Amino acid sequence: MPLNLPNLLTWLRIVLIPLFVGIFYFEKSWVSQPNQNLVATVIFTAAAVTDWLDGWLARRLNQTSAFGAFLDPVADKLMVAAALIILVQLGRLDAIIALIIIGREITISALREWMAQIGHAKSIAVSMLGKIKTVSQMVAIPLLLYADPVGGFDPQYWGTWLIYVAAVLTLVSMVWYLKLSVPLAWKR
Repeated sequence: MPLNLPNLLTWLRIVLIPLFVGIFYFEKSWVSQPNQNLVATVIFTAAAVTDWLDGWLARRLNQTSAFGAFLDPVADKLMVAAALIILVQLGRLDAIIALIIIGREITISALREWMAQIGHAKSIAVSMLGKIKTVSQMVAIPLLLYADPVGGFDPQYWGTWLIYVAAVLTLVSMVWYLKLSVPLAWKR
């Protein structure tokens, strides 16, 4: 396991998950609900920024590695799954939306692993549709975490709309990836 700055940032995202989840379990006398929302939003947003930054640094510093390529998506999926579960628990997200998004991530990860084993790893690389889905999701989650209105802006309202867009894109991209992989699987 190469120990470099991009991999350290990825590990930082994983280490932040217990703090991110734990903030909602602190006594209300220690941290009020609005402050819990704010701290969780800041942690999640910082994790999203380090996700972009670690990839950029790995390419820029020529520090890409097989371990980093493995760990980066794992860290992303763990943070997103933790956030979705917290949002369901807080009543800010329907469980079916969380199940769609988490289920798709597990399915596509398994599909990518399988395609790599049969020699077609590049055939289901990340698509533009997947990137748009990720952006929708990464904007929606902080809005839903913060939730408290800011002036005339209602983060809960807009976050809900964006997470539904992300869920639809999640299903569409999953079907697209499956459609790409089925013909390759039958050739084996």
